[in-house]
Amino acid sequence: MAKIKYIEHSGEEHEIEVSNGLSVMEGAIQNDVPGIDADCGGGMACATCHVYVKDDWFNKLSEKSVGEDDMLDQAYEPKSNSRLSCQIIVSDELNGLVVHLPEKQL
Repeated sequence: MAKIKYIEHSGEEHEIEVSNGLSVMEGAIQNDVPGIDADCGGGMACATCHVYVKDDWFNKLSEKSVGEDDMLDQAYEPKSNSRLSCQIIVSDELNGLVVHLPEKQL
């Protein structure tokens, strides 16, 4: 289990314990974190779970797949530290992960 901090565009923070094996998106959905829509349910068929990963965590994550990179092109204001939260699988190593939510999801 890992504590994940979700920071809304407004600055409001939600620190949640998420079980290992779940995605960062699933943790947000199960705990009603506003700002992650997850329209496709984690199938990497949309970009409505887009997050910005805090820089000191970005290189600790698995690399983006080509499919994820393609979906991020459709996200609202993608940046170099953008990820789809459905593709970040929680493990003990991610304890303390911080993700920022964009102003909106497309």
